[in-house]
Amino acid sequence: MEYHLKQCERVFNEKIYLASSKSESNRALIINALSGFKGELHNLSTARDTLTMMRLLASPDDVADVLDAGTTMRFLTAYFALTNHKKTMTGTPRMCQRPIGLLTDALEKIGVELEFLAEKGYPPVKIKGFSQQKTNQIQIAGDVSSQYISALLMIAPTLPEGLHIQLTGEIGSIPYIKMTIAQMRAFGVEVEENWEDKTLKVQSQAYKASSYSIESDWSGASYWYSIVALSPFENTKIELIGLHQNSLQGDSVIVQMMAQLGVKSTFNETGVLLEKIPAQNSFAWDFSNCPDLAQTISVILVAKNIKGEFTGVESLKIKETDRILAIQTELAKIGGACEETIPNQKYSVNRKTTELIPNPTIDTYEDHRMAMAFAPLAMLMPLTIEEPGVVAKSYPSFWSDLNKVIEIENFQV
Repeated sequence: MEYHLKQCERVFNEKIYLASSKSESNRALIINALSGFKGELHNLSTARDTLTMMRLLASPDDVADVLDAGTTMRFLTAYFALTNHKKTMTGTPRMCQRPIGLLTDALEKIGVELEFLAEKGYPPVKIKGFSQQKTNQIQIAGDVSSQYISALLMIAPTLPEGLHIQLTGEIGSIPYIKMTIAQMRAFGVEVEENWEDKTLKVQSQAYKASSYSIESDWSGASYWYSIVALSPFENTKIELIGLHQNSLQGDSVIVQMMAQLGVKSTFNETGVLLEKIPAQNSFAWDFSNCPDLAQTISVILVAKNIKGEFTGVESLKIKETDRILAIQTELAKIGGACEETIPNQKYSVNRKTTELIPNPTIDTYEDHRMAMAFAPLAMLMPLTIEEPGVVAKSYPSFWSDLNKVIEIENFQV
């Protein structure tokens, strides 16, 4: 299946009711489960990852198939292991290629018995039991995936001795760890943070059932920022409903990024208004705390012919696909490049051709963010998006929302 996006030829002023944050939703679901399923969760995401989390939390089956949901795999592995559920954790072939060894090593040190059914350190993994806590001291690398750290944090207060986590090396995606801690506090649990010493300490304590409302998704908002930035019409406006200026979500940094790349943000009582402004002619950013924005920004840079420099994107290689390779391949189709200038550290993003190469067909690599990052190019030219259904992973209503401003051939509500 493919969608043909026609080039936008009109000024628009639209309100978009964004999808809810799956990052917040998935954490809230785990914490609520640890609270005895007695809390009230409002505005939960309808993303496939979140629906998968809900299904598996309620399922009595011995096998927990997370499909392609990395967050769900990591959070549920820790949850099932340390609540002594005997489950086999598995997923799609790509999911079974994504490492989970740092998390399972930590769980085994705590006292969980595990068995890898294929390759050590990768799903599928069988959780065989947890009867006694062996240690409350864990070391874990901070620069691989914050989801491992969040998974351990959320389960920590339920352990008889609590848990002290020592992070090693550089720490990536700190806002996501802080999001986890803020949501734990909303359910009555205290966490001692010391970012200088890189320690997180959680005493044994009980979660309290609470009412919690999920914010709209800042990752989803980034594609609308891209649409405004790429619009050829100066008075284009988009109002995104349900976003907060003081958000827990790390991807809310898109506000500062896009102030450099041509979008002004004005917050109001219901959300944020996006308006087009002049852009700078160069851009540099460390994506360590917001890697999911790199695809969106790379497309904007090439489309607007702005020279860019990226650091902190190493984790993109172990996402739904190798996102670095995917970005390099698809940017080349429109005349752009993402070139590694320092191995595994720094990349330059720029336009190689005088004009954009029109009418590209964009492969999506079973990756929702590839589809949504490239779709805003329709502000400048027609294009084709292969396998558009991948957006169901995080933003199921994306094409319906996009169809309000860009005509999509073959699209049906």
